[in-house]
Formats: sequence, structure tokens, C-alpha cells
Amino acid sequence: MDLYDVNAFSSDEEVRRPKTIRYRRNHYEEWDEVDFFARFRLSKRCVANVLEQIEETITYPTLRNDCLSAQNQLLLALRFYATGSFLSVAGDFCGIHKSTASKTIKRVSRALASLRPAYIRMPDYEEIFNIRQSFYNIARFPKCIGAIDCSHVKIQSPGGNNAELFRNRKQFFSINVQTISDADLKIRDIVARWPDSHIFRNSVIRHTFEQGIFGDNVLVGDSGYPIKPYLITPLRNTNNEPENLFNESLIRTRNVVERSYGVWKRQFPCLALGLRLNLDTTMALIVATAVLHNIACEQNERDVAAPSGDEVQERNRGGLNNETRFNLIYNYFARL
Repeated sequence: MDLYDVNAFSSDEEVRRPKTIRYRRNHYEEWDEVDFFARFRLSKRCVANVLEQIEETITYPTLRNDCLSAQNQLLLALRFYATGSFLSVAGDFCGIHKSTASKTIKRVSRALASLRPAYIRMPDYEEIFNIRQSFYNIARFPKCIGAIDCSHVKIQSPGGNNAELFRNRKQFFSINVQTISDADLKIRDIVARWPDSHIFRNSVIRHTFEQGIFGDNVLVGDSGYPIKPYLITPLRNTNNEPENLFNESLIRTRNVVERSYGVWKRQFPCLALGLRLNLDTTMALIVATAVLHNIACEQNERDVAAPSGDEVQERNRGGLNNETRFNLIYNYFARL
């Protein structure tokens, strides 16, 4: 057989590679708490808690073909979230092929994303008072129950006729993720499926506020958002002391959403480095890491530094005044 003849190896003559069962390390026993957290970005206790909630969903119905246990599936996904590496690298870490790693990450991400209603939700009537007080304690901004903003998560080209819709103004492909954060950096609402800047206009949260469900409570955002009675943005130019106080208070209050992005992306670096998965899996993964971020917040496991207020630049791109903002400035900030 001529080794240099590309036609010499037909599909019928290909030798099937034997199946290899690789050694799978017991990461719970191998690493102490510090090393375990460094590799999976959550403690053993927190991982056990998460596993308990999704184990029934991700456990295979049979043990045939040496399938992965639910615990190993979760650890594989967490390792990928913590590194953003190639699927083959994540698979090698857990002793499986990259195709199995791909299916497992998709499977676990969807299971984690299904926990969204329990961990990502706007405050209810009983929580609103505490949320408002927490925001007020930052910079004395009244009636605020959330800070809203968007952040790009880099992706590979999704392909198809609409691929260019996902190319952002910085000329790389991304999903524009909109979140609302509370004063404790928890994500209270997330939209992770659109490529453009019209997320808020088409979001459920906008219709919820316009229906008056949250009463006179407000969100704070930057000047990229439209000014609404329930969404307050900074003034483009200030002319007096009350207006200066208003802008300063709003910017410091809105800073929590920027800080939440810093914590979220440093805890799960795959969001900062970029994702090379299909679009559906990418969307599920973004929501899954948001769920894990909130669980980490609740269990005080945010062992990463967040940018301070001085490190966050305000994107003040202009905006028109309205009655709600006018009343805040001259009936509240003018009296401070």
C-alpha cells in the first residue's frame, strides 16, 4: 500500500480505534479545600449542595459503557467554567473524550439553568424594604431595588445567515447579557439570548415595571438606557449642586452591577475568555454560571476581588430629563 496515496485508505479499510477507559481521579479525595476551590471555584460543601439539587436530572439511567457519575459530570462542567479551556483539555482532566465532555457540559449547564427560578428572581414584597435600604446605605439613593446594565460574553461565530448579527461594535462575536443586580452583587434578573442593544425594550422585566407591579420603586442604569419613570439614568450635564449630588449618588449606586460582573467573570473565567460552544449551550452556560454565582453569594464564597468604585468608569452618553428624575433632584437631593 502506498502511504503517500490519499486514496489508499478507504472508509471500508479504516481500523476502528479500540475504546479506552481512562483513569478517573477522585477529586474530592485528591485535593484539600484550598486546591479544590482553586480548580472548581466552589467549595466541596457548596458543590455537594448543588449536586443534590441536580443529581436526579443528570444521573444516567444505566451504568453501561462506564458512564460518568453525576458528581463527575458536575465537576467536569465546573472545571470548564473555571478555565474556559478547550473541550479536550477539560476531558483529559476528568479522563474522558472531548465529545463526551461536550455532551456533559451541555447536560449539566441545562440542569443548572433550570434552577434559575429558585435563585434568580426579582425581590418580592417582603424583600423590597431590605433591598431598598441596602441601596440607600451605599449613597442615599431612594426607592432603588436594582441596578441594570449589559456585558458582552465573547463567543465563536454561530454560523448561518444571521451570524453577523452577533458581531458587536468591537468587531468580535458576542452575546450581550443584561442583568439586574442588588446591593449584595446577586443577579436578580438575566437576559442572555440577544446579540444587540435592544434587550431592555423586548425584556419581560420592562413589561413588569410598566404594569406597576413594583409600585414606585425604580432601577438605576447608565445613559445607554432610556429614561423612564421606573428607570433612572444620570444627567448628561449638571448645572448646580443638587444635580451634582444626584449624579454622584446614582453612579455610586449603579456601581454594584459593574462590580457583580467583575466577581462573576473572575469566578468563572470562561465568561471573560470566550466560549467555543454552540449557541444553545452557550446561553444555557451563561445562565448556569449566574445561578452558581448567586449560590456562592448566599454561601459567602466570593473569594475573588471585585473592582472598586474608583476603578469603574461611568458611561454617561446623554439622556433627556423627565418628571421622575426632576422630582428626585429638586425634591430630594436639593434637601440633602
